[in-house]
Amino acid sequence: MKALGYHGEKDIRYEEFPDPVLMGEDGAIVKMKSCGICGSDLHIYHGHGFSQDLGYCVGHEAVGEVVEVGRDVKTLKVGDEVMMSAAVRSGGCGRCPACRAGTPAKCAKQLWGCYGLSTQLQGCQAEGIAVPWADNNATRIPEGLTADQALLLTDNLPTAYMGAKNADIAPGGTVAVVGLGPIGLMAVQSAFVLGAARVFAVDLVPERRAMAAELGAIPLEPGTAVEEVREATDGAMVQSSIEAVGIDRTIELAISLAGRNASISVFGANQNQAFKYPLWTAFNKSLTFRVAGCFVQSHWPELIPLVQAGRLTPEKFITHRMDLKDGAEAYRIFDGKLDNVMKVVMTP
Repeated sequence: MKALGYHGEKDIRYEEFPDPVLMGEDGAIVKMKSCGICGSDLHIYHGHGFSQDLGYCVGHEAVGEVVEVGRDVKTLKVGDEVMMSAAVRSGGCGRCPACRAGTPAKCAKQLWGCYGLSTQLQGCQAEGIAVPWADNNATRIPEGLTADQALLLTDNLPTAYMGAKNADIAPGGTVAVVGLGPIGLMAVQSAFVLGAARVFAVDLVPERRAMAAELGAIPLEPGTAVEEVREATDGAMVQSSIEAVGIDRTIELAISLAGRNASISVFGANQNQAFKYPLWTAFNKSLTFRVAGCFVQSHWPELIPLVQAGRLTPEKFITHRMDLKDGAEAYRIFDGKLDNVMKVVMTP
């Protein structure tokens, strides 16, 4: 099969890979119909990814058609159109308190993973995908969802929604979202769905601020955001601050925008293990600070009805459609923020 392989900094190649095989009798093989490039894929693209491996297939967002299932798979069959969670998990141990309570997603012995971070689990930017623990990690695309909507439910929208929920947004609340890539803009939408009255949207790129304004947010440039929020809130600042980039200066800005007793939610994939959290500021302002990765499947029960009802429209942030064979160019465009790019979707 053909797939996109990572061979070093800014070196993505469309090349031949072995066809996928079942990863056990509880696994499945999916023929990819469409896949996306995520902002976290750029960490790998820039040469400082999540492992030291080279030559593996990248990507963790895809939808497709089931072409093979193991004999232990109960919920899927050949021919099903499915979406696959980027967050790969097992079904739980069946014995811990969470499993006994019927919530295996909270299993104390849960195994986690993600497609396309190393050779241990090949990625989804490929013609074929091996899905482990298929009953847990893939589901039929629900009625009323388009393929584009399903694709964005594999990672981007659940991550944005999680980030908004972790910021403790209350009805009538004030919110700041720092970073207006596709997930940041979905966080703006999510904030309004959760009841925010005002959302301040912060980004360097004018076109991205304009998209946030179309969603009803108040667009701000990073350099003046703190003063403008202070003036707009009579000094109170925001009650919920969301950081969707994953670099030190944007995290620091999210903290600066937070008022007393505010909650700060960081879900950008920051790889700086030496980030200096301003503990004294947090103590004086009684801040709640959350950093979390997304358990995609756990948010589907809430998000699928919201998308079906048109309350959340993640598909509107797709700006570019390209062939998988042009993956290297797709990465270049996405990385350089060229041609007003937001979300790139690729097809075989």
